[in-house]
Amino acid sequence: MITSKKTCDSSNNLYNPFELEKKWQKIWENDNLYKTDESTSKKDKFYALSMFPYPSGNLHMGHVRNYVITDLIARFQRFQGKAVLHPMGWDAFGLPAENAAIERGINPNIWTKQNIIHMKSQLKLLGLSVDWDREFATCDENYYVWTQYLFLELQKAGLVYQKESEVNWDPVDKTVLANEQVDSEGKSWRSGALVEKKLLKQWFLKITNYADELLKDLDKLNYWPERVKVMQENWIGKSTGANINFKINQFEKDKIQVFTTRPDTLFGVTYLAISVNHPLIKKISDEKILSDIEKLKIYLKETHDKEKKKIGILTNLKAINPINSKEIPIWIASYVLDEYGTGAVMGVPAHDQRDFEFAKINFIDIKQVIIKNKDDTNSKLENAFTDDGILFNSEDFSGLSNSEAKKQISIYGEKNGWAENKIQYRLRDWLISRQRYWGCPIPIIRCNNCGSVPLNKDDIPVILPKEIKISSNKINSLGSNQAWINTTCPRCGNVASRETDTMDTFMCSSWYFLRYPSSKCLTKPFEKEKVNKWLPVDQYVGGVEHAILHLLYARFLTKALRDNKLFDIDEPFKKLLTQGMVQSAAYKNVITGKYVSPSEIEDLTDPTDPKDNSKLEVLYEKMSKSKYNGIDPESVIKKYGADTARMFILFKAPPEKDLEWGDSDVEGQYRFLSRIWKLFLNYTNIESSECKEKYDQKKENFLLKSLNIAIKEITNDIKNNQFNTAISELMKLYNSLSSTLIYVKQGLRKDALDKFCILLAPFAPHIADEIWHIIGNTNSVHLEKWPLFSPEALEEDSYELVIQINGKVRDKINIKIDCNDDEIKMQTLNRPNVKKWIDQKTIRKIIIVKGKIINIVI
Repeated sequence: MITSKKTCDSSNNLYNPFELEKKWQKIWENDNLYKTDESTSKKDKFYALSMFPYPSGNLHMGHVRNYVITDLIARFQRFQGKAVLHPMGWDAFGLPAENAAIERGINPNIWTKQNIIHMKSQLKLLGLSVDWDREFATCDENYYVWTQYLFLELQKAGLVYQKESEVNWDPVDKTVLANEQVDSEGKSWRSGALVEKKLLKQWFLKITNYADELLKDLDKLNYWPERVKVMQENWIGKSTGANINFKINQFEKDKIQVFTTRPDTLFGVTYLAISVNHPLIKKISDEKILSDIEKLKIYLKETHDKEKKKIGILTNLKAINPINSKEIPIWIASYVLDEYGTGAVMGVPAHDQRDFEFAKINFIDIKQVIIKNKDDTNSKLENAFTDDGILFNSEDFSGLSNSEAKKQISIYGEKNGWAENKIQYRLRDWLISRQRYWGCPIPIIRCNNCGSVPLNKDDIPVILPKEIKISSNKINSLGSNQAWINTTCPRCGNVASRETDTMDTFMCSSWYFLRYPSSKCLTKPFEKEKVNKWLPVDQYVGGVEHAILHLLYARFLTKALRDNKLFDIDEPFKKLLTQGMVQSAAYKNVITGKYVSPSEIEDLTDPTDPKDNSKLEVLYEKMSKSKYNGIDPESVIKKYGADTARMFILFKAPPEKDLEWGDSDVEGQYRFLSRIWKLFLNYTNIESSECKEKYDQKKENFLLKSLNIAIKEITNDIKNNQFNTAISELMKLYNSLSSTLIYVKQGLRKDALDKFCILLAPFAPHIADEIWHIIGNTNSVHLEKWPLFSPEALEEDSYELVIQINGKVRDKINIKIDCNDDEIKMQTLNRPNVKKWIDQKTIRKIIIVKGKIINIVI
């Protein structure tokens, strides 16, 4: 037995998680139990990482699920003998902190640091095996100096540029958003405001330079969820086609270039459509047309994409179709986007539904050039024909299949100088400029003589000004802080000004995983040899909502910095686990659409709205303050303990599925841990003489087999992220232990309890260490090796044979594996129950399916 210094007072036999967990967390911290072992080789390392949290002020159950899953994996890998890097940090820049600071009238730095202190204390309650020595926040000067350093590296590589562009403007947060930060309804991912369009001079990163590699390397990500890879593939959006040059009738030197994936439809082009900001508009002099264009611009800015009508403005310009030299009108169309392709599209109403609808509205010719078969030439189109078919009305190309015509027309166009094969991507360059204070300053100087000049690396960091003014609706922008702005040009030495935009917060979070292996390094963002050793991250855990934004940006930056020779890895994350949401019951008034707090409802089994007495609908939805269905993790931990919270989170649902919160399920896990506690306390009271008298060989064999089954199944379940079924196996093993312990020899009894502690430890680390010591061990259970199962122990020496009489089950018998057919027949026919059913009747036939059944036909 161990000393009272190491174990909690168990004299009252009650499981007291609060006292127990507090004690073990302190011991682990004092012993530096989770400090990363740097001495190991690359093959013996394991890098486990959760997507780091934004310090909003309080943990929610989504956080708990994320970090507990990663912690279990990290602990399991330590048991496997791996040196584990399991760090934690804070994604601390961004609009929420700035907006919260404005509401409270305090500096966002103070607000953020206070939140980090509080959330870190909450995280520690979970007993995570985190190496806290590597902690950092992206708003720390000694972190964002390296974000600026990497910006300059990208600038050196030609991947940074500035241009005036129509951008997504959030009117609530008053800043620019990247395309990836606007949802499918045209709303800001942060504020929910309907996004507007503005022309601003902005900084971009050339992520499009890596579009093809980002797409191809998805095939290397064998341990990523397929849906995440599909989401990235669709966002990158590769299209293979051709650029077609249309001459302008009125201007011999001008042309419109159009990208199309359907050169087979060129003979069906009856108009060209350009965007409202296309350069050709400068050639238009008609005041009525120009006035209509300005009205259309306003309409497009103020109208959501889904609500936009197909508006067209006919210009007085004509284009020449290069395939047949026919003149076609040029329209300005509401559906043509500046940022996709060339800002111009060819209109083929007969073979594109959008073009068909536009042509119908604007009375434009519709010319069909593809038919299903040769007999369809006189059919009238009710909708665009978009299927594969045969070309007609296409001169020398008539009769070709449209797939063959794509190739032949492209070749013909290339020979004649008006077509060029082209691969197009939906992906746009990453817009990183943000017009807010709380972000990483961009290390660029604006000089009247030299233009935009990057700072020398010796002159960074550009530090955010500490003294700021806070008004009721904003923090003074960097643009109004003259003391901070005014500086000198690093190139010519003249008076100059700093860039006043800050970087998109995703810039900070797209390289943080590279920093952890050398987080204390003061001379560079990371050490090449350590990145090459620890990366890629072996297991990354986070929400699927980051599939495009964070995960795509992180992949891009990894490849770009690799090409700058900063390290040698191609991909940042080897395995990706996207955990489901944590949901809880919400009570909704279907008449008013408002949610009602459970505290206001008199009877939750038959919930009604206290205001109008109408029946409430009970919905399981993502936890939210606005829906009154949030569960405070700290209150759960204080009531049941962190181990119970961990066990519930891991047992309730597979990690990738949504999890429904249930108080009864939490209590069920608490009762299970309490039973484990009592079992191990009782072990110390078992007398050896009593066990000797009760020794039972069959029960010992049963326990030995149960133990080895549990080791095998739990090991496989953890490796396959099936944590809920692993806990089910723990429960089965507990049942076997509790029913056999007093019937087995001391050696097996101690071995079984030891191994149970180890198997439990990744799931419930505190109680596992406590009961490990209760049964006489000294070092922490978390320093042990994971047990291996014995294949011999799983081998069966007998099996259960089902006995059928005339096809109906009448009995069962345990048969030795080495019994032959005659022995099986003899043992079966001597069974009293079999004799009763045969009752002197004639046995016509006996059919034996060895290992399964015996059927006696009478």
